[in-house]
Amino acid sequence: MPPAIQPQSETITLDEYEALPEDTRAEVFNGQIYYMVSPSQIHQTILTELLVSIRNYLHKKDGRCQVFPAPFDVKLSDHPLTIVQPDIMIICDKDKLDGNRCNGAPDFIIEIVSPGNPADDYIRKLYYYKNTGVREYWIVDPRRKIVTVNYFEGNLLNIQYSFESTIKVNIYDDLYINFFDIADLLNI
Repeated sequence: MPPAIQPQSETITLDEYEALPEDTRAEVFNGQIYYMVSPSQIHQTILTELLVSIRNYLHKKDGRCQVFPAPFDVKLSDHPLTIVQPDIMIICDKDKLDGNRCNGAPDFIIEIVSPGNPADDYIRKLYYYKNTGVREYWIVDPRRKIVTVNYFEGNLLNIQYSFESTIKVNIYDDLYINFFDIADLLNI
């Protein structure tokens, strides 16, 4: 995700969050709102390539799971209010979807690191995703050309791969993402 701007000092309610202008990019951690800037071209290119690969795979499978790109809200907690907008997420429990957001942890999340605030993805979101039931979380870092895989179900944390790798999505038996093709497309 793009870098977050410092939070407001007052906590925000769900009603206040939902009343924000539609084009506002923000996340909420422990009731504190963090505004975000728009993503870069590299960020969006990586997001698109990953999204298409995952969508194509899911369409070939039973269709039980859905993939969503940002901006799409995920409410991880009501008290204190915690809402995130992962770059890419797979949701297999359709009961978590209410037409507006995902209520609860997605099964799989990918965040693409923005240069201005890498700690957000590597520390804050890692903590929240691990502790709210996300099964697997990838951190894609274009600057370092590294993908960090956290497969919480298998207790595999911070496994790093280069952009020259083909990486298995652990929650599936046969889904692999070839990062070499993505890096080649970007000339990075």
